[in-house]
Amino acid sequence: AMMGFVPELFYRFPRNVVAIFSGRNLLWHAAAIGLTIAIVTSGGNWAYYRWTRAEAFFVLARPALGLGTLMPVLWPLALLVASLASKNRRLITTAWALGQAALLAYLITSCYKAITGRRPPPFHEAFRTPAMNVSAVIDSSHGFQFGFLKGGIFWGWPSGHTTVAFSMALCLTMLYPKNKMVVLCALLYAFYVGLAVSVTIHWVSEFAAGAIIGSVIGMTVGKSFRTESRETHLH
Repeated sequence: AMMGFVPELFYRFPRNVVAIFSGRNLLWHAAAIGLTIAIVTSGGNWAYYRWTRAEAFFVLARPALGLGTLMPVLWPLALLVASLASKNRRLITTAWALGQAALLAYLITSCYKAITGRRPPPFHEAFRTPAMNVSAVIDSSHGFQFGFLKGGIFWGWPSGHTTVAFSMALCLTMLYPKNKMVVLCALLYAFYVGLAVSVTIHWVSEFAAGAIIGSVIGMTVGKSFRTESRETHLH
């Protein structure tokens, strides 16, 4: 039996939260933490930060900041409108799956950020640090403030933009595994958003961790919406 219209956003929601932090998925969270530690302690964050101060990076990255903020809302809404107009059940399921993936990614990254208190990289002039001034900026890539809400939940570890983008991309990949164009476009979008924030408002380790955690969330949600009761709509 199909669920009610709005509750479908929360289809298997508690079960998916548990799954995201269980078994093999828990190891992926550990991998994201381990990779972050490796990048931080090796000086990788600072090296990447200094390497990406060129003007071209900011010009290419700027559109992605808006895209990464708006698409998690506009994408599911556009699919819902299209599905209602065409009465396409598969599109409705896809819209709610993407909505849940984005919501879970946002909630989980907010919790991580509240605990880690990671300070953002130095940036000014609308995310642009002139290359000539980089040598004068102090390496702040080790700036964690562990505790609760010591660094807010906007900036920080992992990158919310990246986690949400990868959660939606991998959710689509799970729902449309045979549609190479959908998979390619979704992954390109996720990498574009993730790499863009890694040269502007986030450290590269926050992009790396967000890609891993977002992928876990997206695959979990995508699989849950491909249950036997929905096989007729998804295949």
